[in-house]
This record gives sequence, C-alpha cells and structure tokens, in this order.
Amino acid sequence: MPSKNRSSAPTPKTPDAVTLLKADHQQVKEWFAQFAKTNSRAKKRQLANQICDALTVHTIIEEEIFYPAFLAGTKDRDTHHEALVEHAGAKKLIAEIQSASSDDDFFDAKVTVLSEMIKHHVKEEEQPGGMFAEAKKSDMDLGALGEQLQARKKELQTQLQAA
Repeated sequence: MPSKNRSSAPTPKTPDAVTLLKADHQQVKEWFAQFAKTNSRAKKRQLANQICDALTVHTIIEEEIFYPAFLAGTKDRDTHHEALVEHAGAKKLIAEIQSASSDDDFFDAKVTVLSEMIKHHVKEEEQPGGMFAEAKKSDMDLGALGEQLQARKKELQTQLQAA
C-alpha cells in the first residue's frame, strides 16, 4: 500500500518574486566577499565572471519583469527610476570588468566599486519602505511574478552558458 506521505508531499514551489531576487542578492554578496579574500588572480577572474554574469541576468529579469510590474502596481516612479539609473551604472562597470584582464591595475578596484554600488542598490531595494517592502504591500501577484522571473532567469543562464 502506498504511503500517504508520498502522495501528499508538497511539490517544489517556485519562490515568490521578492524571495527569488533576495536570494540573487545574497549569492552575489557571498561572491564579492570571496573575491575580497583571495589573492589568486585566476580565482578573482572566476569570481568576477560569476558576479558579472549573475548581475547581468538579475538586472535583465528585474528590468523586463519585476520593475514594470512594480511601477504598474505601486505607481512609485521615483523608486523605479532610481533603480534603473543604478542599473545603468552597474552595467557600465560590468562591461569594463568583463573586458579587462585580471592583471589590469584597476581590475580589483573596479570589482570593489561594483560591490559597493550593488550593496547600496540592495539596501535601497530591501530596506523597510524600499521597493521590495512596497511590492509586498501592493496588489502585485508576487507568486506569479516569481514564476516568470525564474523561467526567464533559466533561459538567460542557458544563453550565457552557450555563449
């Protein structure tokens, strides 16, 4: 006789939009910390690549899916616009890091400045009264958005791996 536990076990659930985006923030924070601790040029290059790829995917899913939903759901144009401006600055630095050699005199400095920019951006999004808190208070369907974000994230990661 089959066990009731097996048939009633919950299926894995996609995290809601805010949980998914916060998990991305945490992962990149850990990679920045590892970057700061290592002296290996090869390890720094590997971590910088991981950071840049993750941030590229993260900014795309936020800009394509989360930010438009946030703007429609909250009408908070100032927060939305500030986030887009911060993304633009990060994208510029990401491009510089990706094209630089890890032996470049400014490589570490660029990754460090990117880390500081991202810390500021994350604080803005995650603080009380920030974008994520406002999204949770709104009528946004964060569960459906989480599914959309996850699907697009997987698609973009597959494209990056194929490149």
